[in-house]
Amino acid sequence: MQLLKPPWISHDGGKAIFSVDLHPDGSRFATGGQGQDSSGRVVVWNLKPVVHDKYEEDEKVPKLLCQLDQHLGCVNSVRWSCGGRFLASAGDDKVIIIWQQSNYGGGAVFGSSVVNVESWRSVATLRGHEGDILDVAWSPGDVWLASASIDNNVIIWNTAKWPEQVRVLRGHTGLVKGVTWDPVGRYLTSQADDKSLRIWRTTDWTTEDKIVEPFADCGGTTTVLRPSWSPDGQYLVSAHAMNNGGPTAQIIDRDGWNTDKDFVGHRKPITCVVSIIIRQVSVCVCLSLSICLSLCLSVSLSVCLSLCLSICLLL
Repeated sequence: MQLLKPPWISHDGGKAIFSVDLHPDGSRFATGGQGQDSSGRVVVWNLKPVVHDKYEEDEKVPKLLCQLDQHLGCVNSVRWSCGGRFLASAGDDKVIIIWQQSNYGGGAVFGSSVVNVESWRSVATLRGHEGDILDVAWSPGDVWLASASIDNNVIIWNTAKWPEQVRVLRGHTGLVKGVTWDPVGRYLTSQADDKSLRIWRTTDWTTEDKIVEPFADCGGTTTVLRPSWSPDGQYLVSAHAMNNGGPTAQIIDRDGWNTDKDFVGHRKPITCVVSIIIRQVSVCVCLSLSICLSLCLSVSLSVCLSLCLSICLLL
């Protein structure tokens, strides 16, 4: 395994980056975070210079593809649509912006020395939350977009009729800090500061189950709480759980929503969980406040086997 931290991937030479997402076709990735003067910034990057040394050293191969400075507050989440046609960004300005690549070429960024190679334009601006938006997620097939906010609510948006709201999901009594869709499309999961994880049915947008036991002993709060489903939809893995006084990533079985398994090894609260598929191998990644990355591998495409590799990143 090789861990890379390219020095050229940054916002204004060191401003905070709070979200990163890889395009479905693997050609590029997006980062979201702080921009100039407390504004927000989204940057679309070329992936080739990250994975191939020859492209990184070739001055003719662009690294930064497009810089987008339309957000008025810090960007907390960037997510590509499943089909890769759109990019959603959301942040402290209580706004979600839907971006689409334009056929026109790039150009200079106003007030900056950056020259865009590609042109991305805003095709929709979604307003409805009363507080900072901490996470967004596209449903399978890009039918809906879900957003989580510190106003304690989750909003479901109709992607075919921007900016139409399908439903506002109320029930959490604390800041909602993460949302994720079941790959099968039957459920949406949200996790909040009220020490609960809710599973919502997409048929009627009511609560299928509310899970609290793994989070009862959690102390303090984290910036985000981003759970994730296994690629086959059989398991859900949550952030910021506790077991015997230690931080864990809770494994929740779709059959009965049982919580008798978890991932252990982190020394500080887990904030993010993400699963990806690489050459038919399922990879579950858990990120904690200790900047420790846990990789769990499973050849069966279900949630990870007991083999966990913990790698401390000295950033």
